[in-house]
Amino acid sequence: MHRHEPALPALREGAPRIEVADIFRAHGEAYRLTHALRPEERAAMHAIEVCRTAVLGGHVDVCAACDLSRPAYNSCRNRHCPKCQALTQAAWVDRRMERVLPTHYFHVVFTLPHELGALALGNRKVIFDLLFSAAARTLLDLGMDEKRLGAQLGVTAVLHTWTRDLRLHPHVHCIVTGGGLAPSGDRWISSAQNYLFPARVLSPLFRGKFLDALTHAYERGELDLGGACAGLADRAQFDRLKDTLFRKDWVVYAKRPFAGPEQVFKYLGQYTHRVGISNHRLVSSDARGVCFRTKDGKRVTVSAEEFIRRFLLHVLPDGFVKIRHYGLLASGNVHTKLAAARRHLRPTGESDTARTHEQTWMERLTALTGVDLTICPRCGGPMIRRSLADDPSQAPRATSPSPPPFADSS
Repeated sequence: MHRHEPALPALREGAPRIEVADIFRAHGEAYRLTHALRPEERAAMHAIEVCRTAVLGGHVDVCAACDLSRPAYNSCRNRHCPKCQALTQAAWVDRRMERVLPTHYFHVVFTLPHELGALALGNRKVIFDLLFSAAARTLLDLGMDEKRLGAQLGVTAVLHTWTRDLRLHPHVHCIVTGGGLAPSGDRWISSAQNYLFPARVLSPLFRGKFLDALTHAYERGELDLGGACAGLADRAQFDRLKDTLFRKDWVVYAKRPFAGPEQVFKYLGQYTHRVGISNHRLVSSDARGVCFRTKDGKRVTVSAEEFIRRFLLHVLPDGFVKIRHYGLLASGNVHTKLAAARRHLRPTGESDTARTHEQTWMERLTALTGVDLTICPRCGGPMIRRSLADDPSQAPRATSPSPPPFADSS
């Protein structure tokens, strides 16, 4: 049985005027009839359409004092749904904070050239796996280079595949420790506070590692070369593509480094559970098309069909892991090398603070929004939870303004 996000109230006041779900409900069926979709694309569309509706069931919160009633429908929990990421993000950040080292951090972004777009669309898992691997190996190998740092770094990488106007733009955001554990494990080696590695070194190394791995995947027959990629079945065409890519400067850049560990994963949390577009960026959907905000106050309008096409570009294969940890932060090193690094970084006499409480989803919602679902918003009395009626049309309607919505993750 599919497990749903805890049922949340129909929080409408201050909510977006239009949602991705509205566009899918209005135009999704026509799109499905005229386009060949991957199973995960169909699943994502359906999940978004029924999210927080009576289709998924739920309950009614009723005030014991004043009889205010408020229906709350279950969330779909699909990772591509704009409405289902905030609580998941908060839980992830809470867990990851236990692994933050008391040092400075860097934010490095690795981007694939647009010439790889068709190959990426036809081979999402393979290409995105290669992107992760090439980016991580670039950082870890430079970290271990005695001429640069000579230590094992910790890296958390997050895949994004979109631009602000929803075009394909595969790139990974990497949060990197400002230093690493010496190979002997007996000390921490710190990097400079404002500098990790030069872009002129990062870019060609990343390019070389990716193209080398791509060539091996091609030679092993791991790439689907049908459709728009059919020409690449000819080795001469594939080699010409490689030559073109070798001549390009690949985009790798480092953002301003973090001064300390306190905001690192809270900052990264802004990236981990984003989807291509948030509901709050949507402006309108009418006969003229779907209008949404991009950046710097700009807007773009596309047809509903084109909006759905662009949105589905960013639906990942089932089971694909979009957040990965390397080096000191790899799962096999958490209790060994990461623990050793923390001991070396911790001031003498300071001990680890044990975690005493795991927040519930309701506590996280209260922390995010200030809304306490156990208290009546009208009179302050206790809210009692009851099952929804078998007939969803008999579910009681909210009898006073609902509290404000919780934060959209993207």
